[in-house]
Order: sequence, then C-alpha cells, then structure tokens
Amino acid sequence: MIPDERGTIVGSDGLARPPWAATDPLLQEYYDTEWGMPVRDEQGLYERISLEAFQAGLSWATILRKRPAFRLAFHNFQPDIVAAFTEEDVERLMLDAGIIRNRLKIRAAITNARATIALRSEGGLVDFVWSFQPAATPNPLTHAEIPTTSPESVALSKALRSKGFAFVGPTTMYALMEAIGMIDTHLADSHRRGSSGVWADPA
Repeated sequence: MIPDERGTIVGSDGLARPPWAATDPLLQEYYDTEWGMPVRDEQGLYERISLEAFQAGLSWATILRKRPAFRLAFHNFQPDIVAAFTEEDVERLMLDAGIIRNRLKIRAAITNARATIALRSEGGLVDFVWSFQPAATPNPLTHAEIPTTSPESVALSKALRSKGFAFVGPTTMYALMEAIGMIDTHLADSHRRGSSGVWADPA
C-alpha cells in the first residue's frame, strides 16, 4: 500500500481509502459499507449516538469489535427497552466483559433512550438531529484538513443537552455527523467520496 500525495492509501484492490480504513479489515469493511451513509431511523440513530459516546477516549476499532456484544447487551438499542433499564441493569452491564464497562457511559445510554422517547412528541430524534445538517460539506484532501468540530456540531450538542441527552459533546457530535452522512469528510480522492447520496461529489 502506497500513500499518495492526497492523503489516501491505495489498497491491493486498487481502491483509495484514508489511512484509518486502509489496513484493518474490520475498519475497511465498515468504511466501505457503513461510514458516511445516511442513518434516518430512530433505532439506528440512537445506536450511533450511544456507540459514539462509548467511543469517547477510545478507538473506533475497539467499539466495532465490541458492537455485537453491545447490541446483545442493549437489546439492539431499542430505545423503549433501554429506557426501562434499572440500576440492576446497570450493575449487570458493569459485569459484561463484552462491552465498555463505564458506569457513566452506561447510564448515559439509558438517559439518552429516555430522551429519544421524549423527542417523539416534537417530531422525533431523526428530524431533530438532521435539522442541523450544514449548507456545505468539507472537501478534505488529507486527514489533517478534517475539522473535529463545527458550528453545527456545537449547536447540535447544545440542543441535545437541552433535551436531556448526555455524552453528546461537540467533538462526539461531529464524529456522529460524519458517520451518518450529515457531512461528507471522505478524502477528495477516496473511492467513497460522494457515495452517500446526500452530497454531490464536487469533482
């Protein structure tokens, strides 16, 4: 694999990917099939918010490897089920070696399930989050050109906190916006640039 001057790495399959998705097969599959694709269902978006919160301070590869265990532990991230979790469930999850055993993050997932349900009376989580989609998207050539926050991620973070959500800081929300296609931060010459259908490829 040879890095080119634009920041991507061309794999043995001839496809250009960012360095973070170029070597680990699990990350490569995630990048090629999921990352940056629109998520417009409540359960899917709640799961992404939950996993982004668990990822804080850790690598995304760690979260991906544990995602099957997370889905089992949190009943496929069905908000109505997680919202009913009790302190007994928190203690159960703290003993589950398959997930990230962080009490604050576990409680945040429960809190956010309840906040997701509460948002249904205002149009729902999906419309709420997507209302913060910016008018333009970055067009980075290298990873160094990708921001870690934006005015929209700051505003989304503040708005979600006002609705009772936890672990939804501006950096975490920017990562969410990247992951669900609200912005397209695929490098300009990546084979996935413009693949979401949300943003046209400027090239």
